[in-house]
This record gives sequence, C-alpha cells and structure tokens, in this order.
Amino acid sequence: MAFQQLPMPETPSDDEQDWDSQAPLVDHHSQPLLSGYPEGLPHPGGEIAPSSPSVVQLWRQIGAKLKSTWSPSPDLRQVARIARPFSDVPSRTLGGDGLLGDIGKGAPPREGFKDVHPRTLAGPVLHRSNVRDEVVGELQPHLQKKRRRKLVTMTIAGLLFFTAIGCIINPGCASSAECKIDGSCNDISRIWGQYSPVFAVPSEIDPSIPKWCEVTFGQVLSRHGARYPTAHKTETYNATVTRIQSSVTEYGKGYEWLKDYVYSLGADDLTEFGQEQLFDSGKAFYERYKKLARKSEPFIRASSSDRVVMSSYNFTQGFYSSRGESGEDQIGDILIVLEDDGSNNTMSHGNCAAFEEGWVSKLGDDASDTWNQLFVPSITARLNKKLPGANITDAETISLMDLCPFNTVNTVGAATRSKFCDLFTKTEWRSYDYSLSVNKYYDYGNGNPLGPTQGVGYVNELIARLTKQPVVDHTTVNTTLDASPKTFPLDRALYADFSHDNTMVSVFSAMGLYNETQKLPTNHIVSAPKAHGYSSAWVVPFGARMYVEKLECNGNSDEYVRVLINDRVIPLKTCGGDKYGRCKLDDFVESLSFARNGGLWDQCAI
Repeated sequence: MAFQQLPMPETPSDDEQDWDSQAPLVDHHSQPLLSGYPEGLPHPGGEIAPSSPSVVQLWRQIGAKLKSTWSPSPDLRQVARIARPFSDVPSRTLGGDGLLGDIGKGAPPREGFKDVHPRTLAGPVLHRSNVRDEVVGELQPHLQKKRRRKLVTMTIAGLLFFTAIGCIINPGCASSAECKIDGSCNDISRIWGQYSPVFAVPSEIDPSIPKWCEVTFGQVLSRHGARYPTAHKTETYNATVTRIQSSVTEYGKGYEWLKDYVYSLGADDLTEFGQEQLFDSGKAFYERYKKLARKSEPFIRASSSDRVVMSSYNFTQGFYSSRGESGEDQIGDILIVLEDDGSNNTMSHGNCAAFEEGWVSKLGDDASDTWNQLFVPSITARLNKKLPGANITDAETISLMDLCPFNTVNTVGAATRSKFCDLFTKTEWRSYDYSLSVNKYYDYGNGNPLGPTQGVGYVNELIARLTKQPVVDHTTVNTTLDASPKTFPLDRALYADFSHDNTMVSVFSAMGLYNETQKLPTNHIVSAPKAHGYSSAWVVPFGARMYVEKLECNGNSDEYVRVLINDRVIPLKTCGGDKYGRCKLDDFVESLSFARNGGLWDQCAI
C-alpha cells in the first residue's frame, strides 16, 4: 500500500526544540494517544478531544506507539521510506533532510541530531501494518486544525493591517467604537455638522437633576429649529442642480432619479419639522424644571431674524401646552432684539469690525478649504464618472452633500432620508461633518483669536441673572434694554433666549466650556469624543440648547451651577466641577474672568 504524505507541524519554538531529550516517551499502553478516550476508540468526526495534547506531546506519544510495535528487520532503508513523510522537520531539531538524516544510508547522524538515540527512532524496522494508518489518522486531523487556525490568524492579521493602513491613508476613517458613542453608526443625521437635527449627546455625567438637589434657577439658550438654506445658498443649490441636469449625458446606476429631481426648497425660514423641534423643546424645558414652571413665568427673548422669532413662538406654545394653556397670550410678551447693523445685541454678532472684516474673518473658510482638499476630490471624481458630461466641481460636490440634510429636514418629522444622502459613504459623511466643525471652530470658537470675544456680552448677562446683580459689560450689551427691569428682569426663576449657531459657539467659547479641546488639525479627523465633546453636530445642531441651572443641595445654603449642552453635562473643569458637574456659584462666576474683563474687545477696532 502507498503511504500518504503527512504535513508537518510548524517549526517549534525555542522551548520546544530538541523535544525528544526533554521527557521520556509515553507508553501507549498506560496512556491513550487521544487523552480522555479509551484506546482504539476514535474521536467523533476525527477531531482531537478538547483536552488533547500539544503537537510536541503528540509526537512523543506516536513515538511510543511505534516503539511498542517494532519487529526485527535488517533493512534500515525501509525505515527511511516509512519515515519520509516527516522529511520537512527542520534539521536543527531532527538532523538532516529527514527524520533520520542519512542513517538509512549508513552515514552518521548530522549535527543537531545527537540528542536522538538512533534506536529510539530507527531500531528494527516497522512493518507495514495498521499502526501506520492509525498514526496517520490520529495525527492528520490535529495538523489540519492547526493549519486552519494558522490561516485564520493570518487572515485576521491581514485584515487588521490593511484596515490600519486604510485609516492612515483615508482621513475620514473612524473607529466603530466612536460611532457607537453617539449612535452615528446607523444614523448619519448625527454627522451633518450644524445641519444635524438636535439629539441627546452622550454624557459621562448623569444629566438628570440629582435627587438631593432642588433647582432654583433655569435658563436655556437655544438655536432656532431646522430651516431651509439661506437665500444665497438656495440659489446656489438650485443653479447647481439645473446645470448638472442640462449637462449630463448619462445617469449612472443609482443616479437615475436626478434626471427628474425638482428643486423645491425655500429660503431662510423654519421648516415644519423645525417648528416641531422648538415646540418639543418648550415642553422639555417645562418638564425638566416643572417645580419652577408650574408657578413661574419664563422671561423670553429672541434675536430678530424671522426663523429665530418663530422658534421662540413655538417654544412658548410648547412650554405652556404642558401647563394646559395655549401660550398665545404669552407670545406677545416675548422681547425681540434687533439684529440690524450697529445695534447692540448679545444674541447676534456684528459690532466687532476686526472680527467681521479683518484677517481673522477668513480663518474658518481657510481651515475647512484645507480639509476639503483632502477628501472632496475623490468624491468629485466618482460623481463625474457616474454623471458623464456634468463636470462637477469640488464646490458643487459640497453643495450636493448639503442637499442631503436640507431635503431631509424638509420632510415630515425629518423621517424620510433624502436620496442625496445615498450618493455618499458613511466615511465621507464623517469627513463632511468634520469640515463643518473645523469651520465653526476657526470662525467663532477658540480657533479664532476674536471668536470667544463675540460671546462676552451674553456671558455677562448670564452672570447678572445668576447673581441678581446689574449687568457689567462694555462690549455687545444693549445698555438701554438691560437697564430696565421690564426688558431685562433679574427676579425670574426661568429664562429662555433664542439665537443663531454662530453666536452660540462664541458664547460657549467665552464661557470656557471647550477649553480642553486642542487646536483642531486640518489634515486628519479628531472625533467629538476625542475633542472633549466638540463638534458642530454635538454643539450647535438645529434646535441646539444650553441649559444653565442653579441648585441647592442637601439643605445646604451653598448654591451650585451646572451647564448642559444638548443633554451633555459639561464637566466645568475651569471652576473645579465635581463628579455631578457642579461648581459653587462663586467659583463659577470667578471662572468667567475672560468675559468679566471684556475679552479682547479692545482689539475690535480697525
């Protein structure tokens, strides 16, 4: 009968080398080859039992089985023929090219074979018998499993290697662990920058009010709800779609719907969904501060932009609906603060000339342009391949990406995702989200030398409300309004202000809420968790809100302050925040020294 060629185990490790000299061979009469099974009984399916010996131990046991079944024969060459399947074992361990080296030819063992006694492995010849087949049958499944394990290990290692390389090459690569934090693994609406609908941002600190604390003051600073594109951008988007449709010669697979797409977005105003967002926000504010809301009337202000004013109306109706009232009577009490050029308005920037017109005014666009050059061209190339003749530019690619969130928030409940969204991958959406975050950071945040200064006036108004002391400010405060208790009361328990995303970023920066965020790079993504909670989607999405609450705890006379942005408790490390995110009121006010000192307002003149 012909003997089957047996594969050999891998090269043993250093501590397994010269294995024959490390332990005596095992007699198969005293211990079965497959541990845990009676001698001669094969393991089910040919598999080795879970408690089976290692490859080294297996070789020892096979040697013992061979030794116990030898019969005399003078022809040592027969041994070499039988042993030939083992010829791949490294010579350092076993000597020569085969298990026996040149012993079968009458030559002495090669160097490295000295610890193996010739008779132990050669001796009298093993006749062709069932023992050889039994050895092969017992050994082969184990070696096959070992090869499979090696193959799987190498495959996994290869995948991990190429994934790591891909993350280095692709600036948009993000770990799945990070997307699980904010739910963006399965919901790309959370990575649309400031065009994301507001969502509960993950918080390391429980956002609920501690049971042993009582809220004595609550204030919300809110962005307006979801809106249509601004007038300038809606013209740009419409023109882009029209040009593509008139130029393209063929619509690739998945792009056919573009041929019949009709641009129908309005400009500037809230969408129906945006109005619902603020109605729900009013209800949420009431529920959080119910003990105060039942008996207190909130003082409500809004910057004069139509969408901001409408947001304040919707909020008011939601708040009072929770109290069983319509809110119609209270809408007339909302204070509208003008956004006109030259008007002092802490909820809208515009009076710092160096910020609006100086060199710092270009920092945001420069930063996002730098980042866009890394991730947009490859998308543009793909779009042009799918839409031959369109000759889409990088700027138009961004416009097409913008149409995803704007069309989505124009559907009922923002529940129907626009087809524009499917033209781009999740990785590309992360890059898009980062582009918007970088732009906000260098335009209105800590990345702009004068960015935080644009929020100083509002912070000083907040201090006045918290301490019930007159406003002290020489920046953007409207002194006429703030001097009157009718237009700036200090005796309310609840306040609600409505503004824009840009000003809110400046306010948060003036408060030092994102001082731990390192300077955002423009050559790779720093995710919101790694940026200490900073991204446009986490900070100023459509309907964003900051809660500032004052608490008294355990009957103690000390007053504490907590700040939450979109349900995320800010750690307040600038004033020594505790594990609940609280700072003592005095410490909180003291930490706002940048605002109390006017920021860099003295640098605003050109």
